[in-house]
Amino acid sequence: QVQLVESGGGSVQAGGSLRLSCAASKDAYASICMGWFRQAPGKDREGVATINRSGTPTYAESVKGRFTISQDNAKNTLYLQMNSLEPEDTAMYYCAAEPSQASLCGLREYEYDYWGQGTQVTVSS
Repeated sequence: QVQLVESGGGSVQAGGSLRLSCAASKDAYASICMGWFRQAPGKDREGVATINRSGTPTYAESVKGRFTISQDNAKNTLYLQMNSLEPEDTAMYYCAAEPSQASLCGLREYEYDYWGQGTQVTVSS
């Protein structure tokens, strides 16, 4: 059974840091692509960072240099280290996985079949 469970969200002040975790079932972690997306109130869900099986990351322009996506294969866990947080980063953050070997591991929501329930990140100014 594919399962993705996010944790690590919270409330921080601007300039602070948080690390999100996504504990994945074995089937989910075997996916070709895994990534982080976010959705702010009233906005569409957007891609933040993704990573392929080779460990190559892709980042949204808005988070480059501030966020880092990584994996711990021994723990079947995906991480998102978020530094220099800004109020504009406030959103629900979702972990996603895509098993298709045809996937390009992009930042588009429709590319991913499996989703977690999300963890809230709130950044105050």
